[in-house]
Parts: sequence; structure tokens; C-alpha cells
Amino acid sequence: MATAHIVEGGFADPVFASQSVFRAVMDAMARPGTVHPIDAAISPPAPLNAAAAAVALTLADADTPVWLEAEMAKNEAVAGWLAFHTGVPLAQMPSDAVFAIASNPAHLPPLTGFALGTQEYPDRSTTVILQTASLSGGPVLTLSGPGIRKTNSIAPRPLPGHFEMQWQAINELYPRGLDLVLAAPDAIACLPRTTRIGNGEA
Repeated sequence: MATAHIVEGGFADPVFASQSVFRAVMDAMARPGTVHPIDAAISPPAPLNAAAAAVALTLADADTPVWLEAEMAKNEAVAGWLAFHTGVPLAQMPSDAVFAIASNPAHLPPLTGFALGTQEYPDRSTTVILQTASLSGGPVLTLSGPGIRKTNSIAPRPLPGHFEMQWQAINELYPRGLDLVLAAPDAIACLPRTTRIGNGEA
């Protein structure tokens, strides 16, 4: 594992870049399903994409264990890069993670396997950063809930199997649940736990 792969490729201006990415994440959470460009100019090791990496560098730190799905976990450069740039410890189980990062939706465990918080402390849950090839061109998800006027739609691809059913099951646990960041290579969209998914076009 080359040291350069771990040390290089982070934010050139960490303060400015993290502020910009943080605003994008907050805007995306406040307006579920809207697409927000991420122009972080970073070069994480594959299969970690730039948008997912930028979100991780902005939100994660030494107090927020991160779980990596199998394809990433077996890549020492990814784990080393994240540890060097954020100080995050790695969680062995999805249920132990404050953040989870998945490069292949097919390898994402069931959403109910992540930390979903408790009735008293619903914020003690996992934020899942799920990489997608694109935020368009997939099956249309019709969204409703806080931050959405009537309905909104997004069509990320690919998504985990039976995603709508899984999300609806999570919705039933509210205020418990999880928050999802969909990370295409250069943009993000978010589905907070308050967002509901239906069928058809918005």
C-alpha cells in the first residue's frame, strides 16, 4: 500500500471545502431529492468516489465510527485514506456505525441492520453514504414529506434490492430510522428519515 495513496488527494483548503460540502449536505437534507453538485477537487482511492469522500471528510471524525461495505473494507488504501484525513475508527458491524459508506448498492446489508437510534435518542443512528453511478436514469422514486411541496422525484441508479420496501419499513419506526446520502461521482441527494417514497412519476 503506497503511502502517497493515503496522504494525497484530500481537501486542498480543508476549511473552505468542508464548509461548502456541509452547506450542500444541509441543503440536500432540507430539500429531499434535490441534486446538489459537489466540487471538492479531491482524489480518493477507488472505489471511493469524490462526492462520497467529500461528505466523509466533512462529517466524520475520530468520534464517529465508519463502517465500510465489503468491497471498500478489503481495500487498505480506502481505509487508510479515510483514517489519515479524518481520524475515523472503523466499525466492524453496521449497527456500530455512525456513518456507513457503500460503493456497491448490491452489497449493502438490509437497512434494518444499521443503527436506527432509540425512541429516546433517535439521533443515535447511522447516516448511510451510498454511492450511485448517477442520480438519474434509474427507477423513479416519488418522494413526499417535510421539505417537499406535494411531491418530488429522483431516479438514482443503481439502488439496493427491494429498496422502496426497505425504506417504507424504516419509515414505520419513526422517530427511529436512518438518513441516506446518495453520492454520485460529482453530486449528492439526500433522503432523511422523514421522507416517504411512493410509486410512479412525481
